[in-house]
Amino acid sequence: MKEAIVHLHPAGPLVALVGNPNCGKTALFNRLTGSHQKVANYAGVTVERKEGHFRTAAGKLLRLLDLPGTYSLYPRSPDEQVTVDVLRGQATGEKQPDLVVCVVDATNLRRNLRLVLGVKRMGLPCVVALNMADLAERQGLKIDTEALARELGVPVVRTVAIDHGGAGALQALLDDAALWRIRTSAVDVTPEADPRGDHEAVRAMLERLGLAAAVPHARSDRIDRVVLHPVLGPLLLAVLLFLVFQAVFAWAEAPMGWIEAGTGWVGEQIGQQLPEGWLRSLLVDGLIAGLGGVVVFLPQIVILFAFILVLEESGYLPRAAFLLDRLMGALGLSGRSFIPLLSSFACAIPGIMAARTIDNPRDRLVTILIAPLMTCSARLPVYALLIGAFVPQREVWGGLELQGLVLFGLYVAGILGAMAVAWVLKQFTTRGQVRTLMMELPSYHWPRLRNVLIGLWQRVKIFLRRVGGVILMLTVLLWFLATFPAPPAGATGPAIEYSLAGTIGRALAVVFEPIGFNWQISIALVPGLAAREVAVSALGTVYALSATADDTAQALMPLISQSWSLATALSLLMWYVFAPMCLSTLATIRRETGGWRMAIVTGAYLFVLAYAVSFVTYRVALALGAG
Repeated sequence: MKEAIVHLHPAGPLVALVGNPNCGKTALFNRLTGSHQKVANYAGVTVERKEGHFRTAAGKLLRLLDLPGTYSLYPRSPDEQVTVDVLRGQATGEKQPDLVVCVVDATNLRRNLRLVLGVKRMGLPCVVALNMADLAERQGLKIDTEALARELGVPVVRTVAIDHGGAGALQALLDDAALWRIRTSAVDVTPEADPRGDHEAVRAMLERLGLAAAVPHARSDRIDRVVLHPVLGPLLLAVLLFLVFQAVFAWAEAPMGWIEAGTGWVGEQIGQQLPEGWLRSLLVDGLIAGLGGVVVFLPQIVILFAFILVLEESGYLPRAAFLLDRLMGALGLSGRSFIPLLSSFACAIPGIMAARTIDNPRDRLVTILIAPLMTCSARLPVYALLIGAFVPQREVWGGLELQGLVLFGLYVAGILGAMAVAWVLKQFTTRGQVRTLMMELPSYHWPRLRNVLIGLWQRVKIFLRRVGGVILMLTVLLWFLATFPAPPAGATGPAIEYSLAGTIGRALAVVFEPIGFNWQISIALVPGLAAREVAVSALGTVYALSATADDTAQALMPLISQSWSLATALSLLMWYVFAPMCLSTLATIRRETGGWRMAIVTGAYLFVLAYAVSFVTYRVALALGAG
């Protein structure tokens, strides 16, 4: 999911939120602005600055920027560069902040306060928000905010961003006119001017405050003895991912049936009310058949995202990155690539953007190149359609669903493909490079239902917006191509065979016939370039117009299970595991890499890879009697 920058109030005082990753900065942003931005418990979730506005206790309207998390003002990655550019007043189209709110994790002052000292040296008015103060108290840390303010020379207020009213003290402080006029002596903030005494200054400060003794996260440490165990940890991760894909099919069966029955009823009612003609065909065969075939898979997408959001909220994802670091190192990457790649299971666009958190340019580029191989949610409708049509619904060993096993296998195939591409690139691009992984492991905590529901609602809105936008437009376009021109007098075949779509499909079938694709599939691949899930809508439209009157009343699954061979279905599944990404993903690669060169390279190698794997799959399936 792409995180857009929304300019809500171009005039007025500008407040910037700055802090280390995992300090609760984005949660505070949401609390102040009421904005439903995504909140996650791992570094790198904020890959662009986000803007909102809010009113103080006295009614003063302020602009608020949520800047990417950073550990220092000496950027090592593109997302950290965004933060530094804004603070220096060097960001394009943005003025220097009038006030900086340094959000500090109260449970980890030793690390967080070093960034506060760096911001002070820039000469900007500054206030410290002592966030997660409730957690610090439960761990036995008694922090005197007034004493800490005297030590730092800037105001300090206590905040609990996840609680209603937890930002009240900060809002009240922002009404103090004197706060906006306090400026420290600015110095040149460059790597050469970095005062090496910051660490020692913070240590001495905490000694004077009686906070120097580290407080262990006992509960998190006990959990990590199992989660990060060299044997149990990877096994637990594999089992967890396996159960997720089982649930995607098992739990979604009932709501999918309700949606399918509902769309069928709507199509039947509209068909009975309208006479034969182009309007009835557009509504029933075009819109309802096309859009209904995509919306039916919404429950599976919601279930998948619910699991991902819970893992984010709990603090487990950085542990998964740590567990996979050795494996990814063998492929020429580091564990830091794991989170962008995991984000790509939702959509390749936010995954590619999240690669900005990787400081090694070579690793960042390789991560971008292989991110489209992660099975994004747009492919899930295609997978579900083909699995439902060709894989019997039955339990196998241990009560596991066979369809869930096949889905898990498709995700594994995408991962193995990405690993193979990364390994090949390693042979040519990693000579002499040595990697180390440094990641913060946040404390475990129970996922907050509000954050999970916000994340799910965002995904539902994005999915339905695509259904009502690009998918609707392409469905209508495909219906037009599949309906006109009308068949000539005396024609005996379905009308679509004589249409523009039929002509295009037969031409494309020459290219795709060696991998088992008929002309209907070939047509569906074209709008699928705009959005992969449109392929299901396109197939629904094509088969609704090319089927007999009796067949039209049936669902798409029975139609394709009767007209396709198993070899064709397997070949199409493999195509979508490796197929070229949608056009919006190509545009994102162009933006992130600074030109079309890498976008074209990515699209070309994925086309060749998808065609080769589908060809082998189809020919092997035919040889085994699946034709």
